[in-house]
Amino acid sequence: MLDVSKTDERYKVLFEPVKIGPVIAPNRFYAVPHATGHSPLMRNGSHAMRATKAEGGWGTVCMQLAEIDPTSDICDLPIETFWDEGDVREHRVLTDRLREIGALSAIEIAHTGIRGRGMGTGMPVWGPSNLPCLKPQVPVQSKAMDKADIKALRQSFRAAVRRAKQAGYDIVYIYAAHDASILWHFLSPAYNHRSDEYGGSFENRLRLMREVLEETVEEAAGEMAVAVRLAVHEVGGRGKITHDGEGRDVVEALADLPDLWDVNIATWPHDSGTARFDNEGWQEEFTSFVKRVTSKPVVGVGRFTSPDTMVSQIKRGVLDLIGGARPSIADPYLPNKIREGRVEDIRECIGCNICVSSDAFSIPLNCTQNPTISQEWKRGWHPETVPHAKVKKNGLVVGSGPAGLECALVLARAGHHVTVAEKAGELGGRSLSESRLFGLGSWARVSDYRLYQLRQMSNVDLFANSDLNAESVAEMGADHTFIATGSHWLNNGLGSTHFEAIKGFEENALSVDEIIKGAKPEGPIVIYDDEHYYMGNVIAAHFAQLRHDVTLVTPQPYIAGWMGYTLEQPRVNKQMLELGVKVVPNAVASHHDGSALHLSDANTGALLAPVAGTLVPVGLRAPNLELWQALDGLENKTLIGDAVAPGIIQSAVFSGHKAARTFLNRGVEPAMKRERGVLY
Repeated sequence: MLDVSKTDERYKVLFEPVKIGPVIAPNRFYAVPHATGHSPLMRNGSHAMRATKAEGGWGTVCMQLAEIDPTSDICDLPIETFWDEGDVREHRVLTDRLREIGALSAIEIAHTGIRGRGMGTGMPVWGPSNLPCLKPQVPVQSKAMDKADIKALRQSFRAAVRRAKQAGYDIVYIYAAHDASILWHFLSPAYNHRSDEYGGSFENRLRLMREVLEETVEEAAGEMAVAVRLAVHEVGGRGKITHDGEGRDVVEALADLPDLWDVNIATWPHDSGTARFDNEGWQEEFTSFVKRVTSKPVVGVGRFTSPDTMVSQIKRGVLDLIGGARPSIADPYLPNKIREGRVEDIRECIGCNICVSSDAFSIPLNCTQNPTISQEWKRGWHPETVPHAKVKKNGLVVGSGPAGLECALVLARAGHHVTVAEKAGELGGRSLSESRLFGLGSWARVSDYRLYQLRQMSNVDLFANSDLNAESVAEMGADHTFIATGSHWLNNGLGSTHFEAIKGFEENALSVDEIIKGAKPEGPIVIYDDEHYYMGNVIAAHFAQLRHDVTLVTPQPYIAGWMGYTLEQPRVNKQMLELGVKVVPNAVASHHDGSALHLSDANTGALLAPVAGTLVPVGLRAPNLELWQALDGLENKTLIGDAVAPGIIQSAVFSGHKAARTFLNRGVEPAMKRERGVLY
């Protein structure tokens, strides 16, 4: 039994066991399947990440999507394979480890259907109909499966269920969500154009899912629980499945056949909506009906970080288990902190989807809040503890942005005395200042969490309004000084596609830093975005909702290109349209004449109509290196964060963490272990 003696009475319901068919979850915290960027060749990192979640109190921990055979080939993503006995042996290591810790294990077996590519195996993509694969830029079409293919698919599912049992999993999933499952593709009239018993009517389109589910239950034979992961509603897109239509019909038709319903919404950009567009618990509107339809337990997600919200979901009969993907990444110890009465110590997900972008690049997860994710095995980093210093030293951190605060926190947890000096009148740096822009309120969690931790420590001194120079740094006599002075936005036109200053920009532009500090220009605003992440469109939205006439110009074919990786780009486009922002793509700035921005077409070079208004260039940032350069003669110093190379907030946090770990390791950067393949 879990010790809940320190748990707030309001939250004890979260630590009640839940029966899931033949197994019992020790609590209601359920780390749902999610991509981790660990391929089948990176088992050590994958296992260590999941074991850390179990140690942190997640009562059920799931493996990501695992392809059942080579005909499911989504080859550009590091998806799990679960093809043969070799996979069984390696998965058994994970399930044994989770069981030893006290958590249930689950595996999401799946066939990706027309979401696949077939380019890695050379096999044709399978689907209900002959259609393009669900990635328009990939010139691959699916084969319309015949009866022999369907029979083979069902046999593959059966074999994968048997392997899941052999591997020791407690729960096996049948996957029909995110527009990435062949079962979903057969169910959806958008993809299923068949005229046989597997197409046409709802019952026919449901047939394959029903058959696979029934056969999974048969193979599980009461030794494993069987879960169904279903998107009960499509938001936008093809919109053929809805929570008040066929999404509900599926649950009603199969209500008590599985042991667990894991429900969410489609597509992935909406299921994993960022804090900019979706509040905590936003999926309730679409998933709350499920518990009224089935007697089986229900798990769902909603970027839950507040225990009060979690309890509300349970007590109002919305969910039985609190699903977490991103919250379990940001804080693997979230459940234990609630159980131990340390709610204030939760490292809350900020909903930025940096974790999601890692998957797009086929690399192990990164996280803005948790720099130790994916480093548990690789570098031996733990999310909550650091090696205790045998000899206590004095560390000085100049700058209280994401890098500075993270560095200070790691040093202080090791037992060193840390002084943080901030030039500005408030602590927090860019995460705090950017949080005041429209839609970025959750950014403040980066500084809020770290400042709260530091303020509880007697070995930490925090000073705002402390503009240190080289002389004052030397006078402080720190054993080691960490320079985290950040960066500043340039307003001269330098950007991702233009490596020289643009004539007329510097003397006529308002910088991003001035906007962040609260500048309030009058009249029309012209944003020239050559950075292609969030800042340009956030500023556009910020001023548009203040009723300014806003034009967003970019030399790229579309705005916010990098936000395609965070799943936000379509929603950014929609927001710009709704707010009345005029978007001008493929437009290269030639100069600013003091009254208007002059442009030419990026493809043809033809002149475009000049755009008048207050110019705000969003391009490159320059490191603030004045203090660092003035300290040229000082030994024992380290430059960190944006002062090294301006980047995203996640990069700054990681930089600060790694610098502190290096200091704790006597100045030697911690070695990275590498996954190595086996030669046959």
